[in-house]
Amino acid sequence: MTVYEQRYPQRQPVVRRTPPTALTPLPEYDEVHEYWIEDEESWHGEYTGYGMHPIQQRMMIILAFVVVGTLLFVGLAAPRIQGKGLAGEGVNHGAANTAANGANAATFTGGGIAPLFTREVQHWTPQIMAWAAEHGLDPNMVATVMQIESCGDPAALSIAGAQGLFQVMPFHFQPGENAFDPNTNAFRGMSFLATLVKQFGESGLAFAGYNGGPGNAVKAYDNWPAETKRYYYWATGIYEDALAGRAESSRLNEWLAAGGAGGCARAAGNLGLR
Repeated sequence: MTVYEQRYPQRQPVVRRTPPTALTPLPEYDEVHEYWIEDEESWHGEYTGYGMHPIQQRMMIILAFVVVGTLLFVGLAAPRIQGKGLAGEGVNHGAANTAANGANAATFTGGGIAPLFTREVQHWTPQIMAWAAEHGLDPNMVATVMQIESCGDPAALSIAGAQGLFQVMPFHFQPGENAFDPNTNAFRGMSFLATLVKQFGESGLAFAGYNGGPGNAVKAYDNWPAETKRYYYWATGIYEDALAGRAESSRLNEWLAAGGAGGCARAAGNLGLR
């Protein structure tokens, strides 16, 4: 017997066997040395080492499968449950007349953007089509954001510091980028919009997140800033009409009457439209 075996007899490896059948007796437990004493004749195969009794091991394995399965189920179900919580009652309350606001996959089939957009936005149709394709967005969704944000004015600048066609905040740009360059502005703005569409899975909350940030969009509608509520109202209504291919939008007319017409006049001047 080695010195180690003399000092630590209870830690000597124990020969373990596979579990007994239903007709064989269970092994006895040695409370002094704290391990199981197996019956050599009733076990098959060998395992040398320390650990739990094989029956306990099986129970732990079954428990692990149950836990993992539960976690997987919760992980798959949570986004759907969360989506209902985000978009449910509050969003419907804020836009009773916009039944199609969640149709992100729907696309206008007229070969361009809908005819309802103002001439300043129509001016950018080829670029809008290209930017939408680059980011996997519906062109009418891109046009809707441009309509509300700048009415197609590449020189637009808000009091809050938002810049260009899509009113992108400065922190979205890399050092040295020209925020008023249409392609650069569109790349940053539409990258952000595409991220929001992917995050929320529908256009209404993506519009809200574009205006108020995703941190506000995840809140209940009643807790949105007033500006975000207005933005959601304008955007979802205009977008719904655009998806329907309408030549005119009552929601867009409301937006123009509420102050949008002044921005469009400045855009027309900067674009040289008469």
